[in-house]
Amino acid sequence: MSAPADDDAVRDEQLHALGAFIRAQRQLANLSLRQMAELAHVSNPYLSQLERGLHEPSVRVLQSISRALNVSAETLLAHAGLDDDEHAEPQADTESAIRADPDLHDDQKQALLSVYRSYKQANQAPA
Repeated sequence: MSAPADDDAVRDEQLHALGAFIRAQRQLANLSLRQMAELAHVSNPYLSQLERGLHEPSVRVLQSISRALNVSAETLLAHAGLDDDEHAEPQADTESAIRADPDLHDDQKQALLSVYRSYKQANQAPA
């Protein structure tokens, strides 16, 4: 059975998507890696590894990063796959289409997934 391997692949994909989202938000905020690490109270190497999807951050670290980026903790938790998304079915179809597109590179797919998820999260926020 390949279920554990599939779970690992999904988790790796989530971590890379989270890292891409953090990196994109940091760049949008015009923060260097060093500035962001200082604001989030984490080391430069650790933040770099998070952005590359090499580590799974704790909830405390996600909260610290969310404060540094002025992004809701819920948004980061959603990108980390730690929230309960009641609208998973339509999102899964769109995300599947992005992942399956042969004309996109992996980093482009991750960036699109991050943007898509952030728009979904923003549109679900109370007005």
